[in-house]
Formats: sequence, C-alpha cells, structure tokens
Amino acid sequence: MDTIALVGNPNSGKTTLFNAITGSNQHVGNWPGVTVEKKEGKVKYNNKEYNIVDLPGTYSLGAFSEDEIVARDFILKGNPDVVINVIDATNIERNLYLTAQLIEMGTKVVLALNMMDEAKAKNIEIDLDKLSKELGVPIVATIASKKQGIQDLLKSATEYINYEKMIKPFTYTERIKNELESIMPLLSDSEYIYPKNWLAIKILEKDKEIINYIDKNGTENLKNKVNEIQSIDSDLELEIIDNRYNFVGDILSHSVKRPAEDQLSLTDKIDKIVTDKFWGIPIFGLIMFIVFQLTFTIGEGFLGGLVEGLIGTLGKYVEEVLLNISAPTLLTSFIIDGIFGGVGAVLVFVPLIVVLYFFLGILEDTGYMARAAYVMDGIMRKLGLHGKTFISMIIGFGCNVPGIMATRTLENKKDRMIAILINPFMSCGARIPIYMLFIAAFFPNNGGLVLFSLYLLGIIMALVVGKIFSKTLFKGESSDFIMELPPYRLPSITSVLRNMWDKVWDFLHRAGTVIFVVVSLLWVLSILPYGVEPSSQGSYLGKIGTVVAPIFKPAGFGSWQAAVSLFSGIAAKEAVVGVLGMVYAAGSSDPSALAVELQSIFTPLTAVSFMVMVLFYTPCAATIATVKKETNSYKWAIFISIYTFIIGWISAVLVYQVGTLLGF
Repeated sequence: MDTIALVGNPNSGKTTLFNAITGSNQHVGNWPGVTVEKKEGKVKYNNKEYNIVDLPGTYSLGAFSEDEIVARDFILKGNPDVVINVIDATNIERNLYLTAQLIEMGTKVVLALNMMDEAKAKNIEIDLDKLSKELGVPIVATIASKKQGIQDLLKSATEYINYEKMIKPFTYTERIKNELESIMPLLSDSEYIYPKNWLAIKILEKDKEIINYIDKNGTENLKNKVNEIQSIDSDLELEIIDNRYNFVGDILSHSVKRPAEDQLSLTDKIDKIVTDKFWGIPIFGLIMFIVFQLTFTIGEGFLGGLVEGLIGTLGKYVEEVLLNISAPTLLTSFIIDGIFGGVGAVLVFVPLIVVLYFFLGILEDTGYMARAAYVMDGIMRKLGLHGKTFISMIIGFGCNVPGIMATRTLENKKDRMIAILINPFMSCGARIPIYMLFIAAFFPNNGGLVLFSLYLLGIIMALVVGKIFSKTLFKGESSDFIMELPPYRLPSITSVLRNMWDKVWDFLHRAGTVIFVVVSLLWVLSILPYGVEPSSQGSYLGKIGTVVAPIFKPAGFGSWQAAVSLFSGIAAKEAVVGVLGMVYAAGSSDPSALAVELQSIFTPLTAVSFMVMVLFYTPCAATIATVKKETNSYKWAIFISIYTFIIGWISAVLVYQVGTLLGF
C-alpha cells in the first residue's frame, strides 16, 4: 500500500486536511502542539487504497524537539511514497522554510497551499503556476476547513507517486559547496540509512542526532572529518539557514504579491485587548469562570436532572424485575449496588462532561487558547518555566495522558521533565464527577465558583512546584518561547462536536471498562467473607479501609469508605464516585441517594478537604504509565506517584486543620 505523509508548520491546517482526506475523527486544535505523534488513516482513491500519515506540526526538520525528530525520521526512514507539505497561504514565507528542507532531502513533495480564502481576504496574490515552476514541485490550492481542493490534491499526490521527481536543484554558496564536496567522498565509502547529500548538510550544521549516528556507524576518515568540523568555530550553520531563506525569498519575489500596507485585521484588534500585558490574565480568568459557571448551570440543571432521573427510573425497574423473578441475592446486590450504585453514580455526570468540553472546544477552535498560553508566558518565565508548558497544562484539562505527551514539543530536557511532573495537578475530566458530587451535595448555589477555584488551585500548585523543581531537581536555563498566534476563526461546529464526543466517548469507555472492573472487584471484597453484611466494616473491603483510614483522619475524612474510594481512584479517578456510591448508598438504585448520604457524613469543610486531596494526590494508572513511557524510567513514575500523594495529603490536612481553627 502506497503511503502519503502530511507535514507542515503548526496551525497550517494539516490535521484538518488529514481529517478531510480520511474522514478520521482525529482531534483538531487551533493552537500549536496538538499532534504530538504521527497518526494514520486510510483513503480510497481511484479504486486504490492509500495510507495517510499525519506527522507532528513542526517549523523545521532539525533535532531540537521530539516532534521534529518524529517527523524527520518518518520522512527519511519510513519511506513515504510522497510527502504533502501543507502551507499556510497567509504565512507562505515562513512556511516555505520547511519546504526548502524537504527539497534538500530529495523528497517527493506536493505542496497543499492551504487557507487560500484567508489569503484572498488579505489581498495576497499567489501565482501558483510560477511558484510551482520555481520550486520544482506540484502545488494545489486548498481550503481544508471547507473540504475544497481535496480531490485535486489527492489526484496530484497519487499521480506524482509514479512520476520522476521534478524538484529544482538546491543552490548553495561557494563556501558551502566546497565543504560539501570535501565530505561527499568520505560518505561514499559506506552505506547509510540516510540520503548522503542530506547527511553532508547535517554534518555541516553540527546536528547532534546525526553526529551521534556518524560516531556509531561512520568510517574513521568520516569521523575525523566530523571532529574537525566540530572543533572549528564557524558560522556554517547560519550560512545554510540564510541560504534557505534566500532561496525562498527569491522565489516569492517572482510569484507572490502582497498589499503595500498590511491592514489591521480583526484578530489584531482583538489581540490588543485579550493579550494586553495587564488585562490578558484577568480576561483569561473571567472567560474560564464563565465556562465553569455555564457548565454547572446547564450540566447540573436540566441535563443532569434528566440523566439522573433516567438512571434512577431504570434502576428501580431493573430492581423490580429482579425481585419478581426471584433472582439470587448476590446477583441483585451486584446489579443494584455494583452497577447502578457504582457505575451509575459516575454516568450521572456525563452531561457535565458534555457541556464543559463543548465550551472548551469553542475556545480552542476560535484560537483563544493559544492566547491563554501567550499571556501566561510572563508568569511562567518568572517561575523558571517554559511558556509552552502552559499548552501541555491546558491539554491536561481534558486528560493528563495527552497533556504529558504534548510536552514532546519542548526542546530541552529540563523544560520537558518539569512539564511532565506538574501536569497531574491539572484537573482532568475524570475528576469532574467527584467535584460535582460534592458540589451538588454541599455548594449547589456556588457550583461555578467552587469548580473554577479547584481548577485555579491546580494551576497555582503546578506553577509553585514547577518553580521548586527548576531551582532544585532541574537547574539550568529554559529555552526560548516562540509560538505563532493563529488568526481568530469562527468555530467549526463539526470540529467542536468531534472534540466533545472524543472526551465523552473516552469517559463512557472508561466507565464501561476500567471503572466497571474496579467497582466489580471492590464489590466482591465488600461481600466477603461469606455471611458478612455487604459493604460493612466487617467485610474484606471494610477491613482494608480500616487499616488505611487513619492516614486521612487529620484531613477530616478518616472513614474506611473514604479511604477505599481514594485508593480506587489510583486505577481511574472516576472510580472514586463509583466506590462511594457502592459503599455509602448500598441497596439503592437511585443515583441521588449518594449525595443525600454524603450530607450526613461529610461537612462543607471536610468536603473541600476531600476535593483538594482528589485534585492533588497520586494520578491514575494510565498517567503513571505514560510518565514511565515518556521518561523511559520507572524512577520518575514512582516519584510522581509518591510526591503528588504527599502534596495532596498535606494540602487536605492544612485545609481541614486551618478551617477548623477558623470555626468552619
């Protein structure tokens, strides 16, 4: 099967184009760093199937960050039959720098000149035929968001697979030519997995990945030459970069016309306010507060009541059926206490997940979330953190797993490790059911404020801990923060709904798998040994909880039920609600019974203490596994499990003890 790879700068519309070609449900975000690893899909064109690979968005094909390496290695080692280079037509000068690097590689390239409607709105005139001839590559105009030009692009790309490369030879300065000529004979002595012309360029650029590769696989003569170049303090790398920009600039001078004066766009006018030095952060805070307030009002109101009533009615009906058919007591207990009392208590919060991610999807699709990262850069810098860290933190609001994976866009190890270790403080979607359960029971009139406060507290803790880590575990300078702010766009309802459904489906999938398994196992422990009262302190579950409970007594919730629920949350955070429903509302199929029961056990102060513990303590098993994978170390996976638990416990104890002293 022939393979077509998509590569392009962040915000060039690459993933939107990928979805338009494949019909895939890949997540599209109007901000940098969304595609953190290659994604694959398939398309059938002219009765033949093609494999489409969406590579991480990257500005260049150096070796400064993992996303650049993933993209570069796939193009060089994955042997795609053709590469579609997606270009933002409104930023064609910058985007073509990546094209110049692809041409250097000798890759078969087809240019998808995307966002042509926006270029036209800015009065940018592009002569496609002249540009194609100058670059020596086929070019197709597209508007991926409207699925325009997709068939022409597929036609051009699939036909080009069978043609000889038409790439125009890249011309270097005399100095670079001479240096390349001195390296090429040394490369002919052996076989390499990379194109030799490209290897020679990378040696002159002192590319660390390639230098290490030559050190392991090169001949002695080649190694000596590399060492010689390494030892010379020259500006060859800058000269090569200038060469590429001159190449691009010369071509565009013949094929692109811009208006004499750039008009102040609507995006520029809005950004003067929302990215203002003083108003930017308060505006971000206000917008997020409104989102949480709307989430609570809509999700907990009509929609929440509807789902809760539906599950309650279904539970009562199933209970009656089981009683009428004289079903075994254990089966009835499992279905009512385990499934409806446990898993059902989690499913009640689906409307809240739907509403929250609908609004976050709108903010993301308009391009505002990129501004949030921009306005936070000043604070991040003062705390010794990289501005891009905030992007991974915001992604962590959906789930900590992709949030941690998004740290791959960070260039140095210090920035990346700190971003990984603080990401679990972001309130992921799995924590929302826990927050909402206690908010509904104790703070129904201030739901939006409480929810906003928890999210804000998570961000503050992440920044404080990040500062501590930057001064202790990971000393050194952060790399520069360069991020393009995309233009504001009207949100695509398709994209917003797709994003929302991804989150909801993940929630439902976890409820039907991980949470169901956890609740089922704990239900078995709650009825053993045989003859004990189910879900009592005398059960195995009760005995385990009784041993653990004293740890949480200083935090105000030292019951065995609370202890067991927290430890079940290490498997999946949603399981906390499931276990609370099973042990506190046993025998009831009505999801609302749990909130009523909690009001007789917790107080508003201990409810806050419990939510703070949930916010900070050990992340779920999937997040811990991702930390191990991304750091390639069990040490950091164990570290993040322990240190977050300690912070969660200390914070919960402080909330309870200080609150008690103040008379709450």
